Amino acid sequence: MAFFNLDQILNLEKWQDLQDSLAEVTKLAIITVNYKGAPITTHSKCTPFCQKIRADEEIEKRCHKCDSRAGLEATRINEPYIYLCHYNIIDIAIPITIDDKYIGAVMAGQVRPVFADSQTELERILHSTASMESLAESAELRRLYEQIPVLNYEDILQMSEMLFKLCNYIVEEATARNILADMQEHQSALQTQPPDGISVNAKVSDASFEKPKNVKLLPALEYIYSNTHLMISLEKCSQLCNLSPGYFSRCFTREFGVNYSSYMNRLKIDWAKKLLTETDLPITQISDQLGFNDPGYFIKVFKKLEYVTPAMYRRYALE
Repeated sequence: MAFFNLDQILNLEKWQDLQDSLAEVTKLAIITVNYKGAPITTHSKCTPFCQKIRADEEIEKRCHKCDSRAGLEATRINEPYIYLCHYNIIDIAIPITIDDKYIGAVMAGQVRPVFADSQTELERILHSTASMESLAESAELRRLYEQIPVLNYEDILQMSEMLFKLCNYIVEEATARNILADMQEHQSALQTQPPDGISVNAKVSDASFEKPKNVKLLPALEYIYSNTHLMISLEKCSQLCNLSPGYFSRCFTREFGVNYSSYMNRLKIDWAKKLLTETDLPITQISDQLGFNDPGYFIKVFKKLEYVTPAMYRRYALE
């Protein structure tokens, strides 16, 4: 989905402005990369040393490889990952995830640390003999290397935590907005009329539906819409229609284009969306009144179909 492409979630022009501001405040060079390690923003406060080496196409590939590997490692540990690049410069990978899916990272750093106590062991994520040889052989590179900013390691740790919380909050908010906007543009093909008011124990007249072409399914639909507070099994519906479960299932899928379970989940969530926006019922009560035994399961189903939690849906739908 587009929602898992970082450059389609964010307004990159505004994100670039924010990134530039953060770089000024933290004194860190910052760039945002996708899940492959390829930049989607321009470097903010990139040091002259890194500008020089990234101008070399082959060396830049090593930089991208460092960014990609570091981003994945940060996602694995679910926290900022501080490491040494192939030139032994400190960099930080700030993972950006959606539903535990790694979609990119904010890469910060290009600094040399000052350790308060004993030397902290940091992983050198990519060993490159060619990189270190080029540094040893070039007086210009050594001069630029000495100009790289120096920061206390404790300050680097604090800034990495701040960036982690800030970036993921912004991406989460942007994702929710994009998803809800997309839902408004592309309404579900399954049109249902949820019950009115706070009570979900609606009758057929309150929660209407189009009569099916296969009239054999009518008793089941009438029962479903008359008992919105129940989680009704396929077996129960087949009994109401005087059909075997297998035959009922095939008829139902032919009629609606989805199986019974998928239909019921979508129907319940559509009702839940109505209640979330038109009542102030707590989410746990909505879950209970729609027949979900466990609020956690209700939230899981809702998020699977709508890509946001019920609470987040209510928040943005009411704006």
